[in-house]
Amino acid sequence: MTEYREVRTEHHEAGQTQRVTTFKATQLIWLLFGLLEAAIALRILFKLIAVNPGNPFAVLLYTVTNPFLAPFVSLKGSPSAEGMVLEVSSVIAMIVYALIAWALERLVYVLFYRPRGHVSVRQTVVEDHIPPPPDDTIPPERPR
Repeated sequence: MTEYREVRTEHHEAGQTQRVTTFKATQLIWLLFGLLEAAIALRILFKLIAVNPGNPFAVLLYTVTNPFLAPFVSLKGSPSAEGMVLEVSSVIAMIVYALIAWALERLVYVLFYRPRGHVSVRQTVVEDHIPPPPDDTIPPERPR
């Protein structure tokens, strides 16, 4: 048996919790805006393939996305043919919301992120494991 030492290591880094919080906040921003972008993209697809507007899921999707698209509705007309509609204003809204998400994420990062500082490491010996001395009372085996 070999001898070994059990050691506990503790790392302490200034600002680590603030960096983790900032990272989580930026990820939350991307998640929320990503869900909004996906909903608007689905709305564009539904309008483009002329989904039944009376369908409960379509009604829910249009109801949820209407408040976010309201500022963009009068920007550009929506060309249509045989019930299919291309909502150009929704495409513009997606671009604008992507830019807003990027700007908001960068703002949170610049205001709250702290660069890595000094890392202090402390090691503590928990226990020394030293094998017992060999027992000389048992003779070694002879080869056959």
